Amino acid sequence: MPSLPDGTPIPALGQGTWHMGEKGAARKAEADALRLGLDLGMTLIDTAEMYAEGGAEEVVGEAIAGRRAEVFLVSKVYPHNASRRGAVAACERSLKRMKVETIDLYLLHWRGSVPLAETVEAFEALRAAGKIRRWGVSNCDVDDLEELGPALADCATDQVLYSLEHRGVEFDLLPFCAARRMPVMAYSPIGQGGKLLRHRALARVAARQGATPAQVALAWTLRDATIVSIPKASDPAHVRQNAAARELALTAEDLATLDAAFAPPTRKRGLAML
Repeated sequence: MPSLPDGTPIPALGQGTWHMGEKGAARKAEADALRLGLDLGMTLIDTAEMYAEGGAEEVVGEAIAGRRAEVFLVSKVYPHNASRRGAVAACERSLKRMKVETIDLYLLHWRGSVPLAETVEAFEALRAAGKIRRWGVSNCDVDDLEELGPALADCATDQVLYSLEHRGVEFDLLPFCAARRMPVMAYSPIGQGGKLLRHRALARVAARQGATPAQVALAWTLRDATIVSIPKASDPAHVRQNAAARELALTAEDLATLDAAFAPPTRKRGLAML
């Protein structure tokens, strides 16, 4: 189980909410799926004010009603709201939508025009006020983290695009974070649109394991104890399949098959984003 820099253990497999809250008719099913995930031990839920312009946070609020103590709650602030005053106001809105008093981990969604130092100042004010317990970043590369300077010691995580299709962060970002005992959160670990899951190499490994391609893709991210994987699922069967991926142990042969199809990076690459 990964641990945050302050020693707090968090689940290696959580639940994402990107695209939730976009359709009113689907919200009940989405909340039900998140609750099922909680029942199955996926107690980290990641959301953002950007997702459905607050709609996903409302779904999360419905899902965790009466179960707040079980949940490690992560949300993110828009870059244009990440100013000294703007981040405080945005956090207040997120708290209201989720009907909670505190966010366990509050992230800068990506870098914008607001200086990082100003965003950190706002985060620290929120932490002092008890509105958030920790802060971190998302979609930031090594140079961004280095720019934090001494404040890097208080940065709890970096959430980035990481999957078999997008391995660039392995070259320098993952080692940089691991050296500082900072877990990395992998968003879209099974890709978007299904292209990754149709790859022949993934199908071969899935057949050997008696698993689904999605489970193999998740298990691949979970092979590293410093990674927290946050797939989104709104179908009960997919939620159960995701949870079962924790029990999947990829063999050396499996990993070699996947490395041959999705080569690890040999040089620095620009940070990929969706």
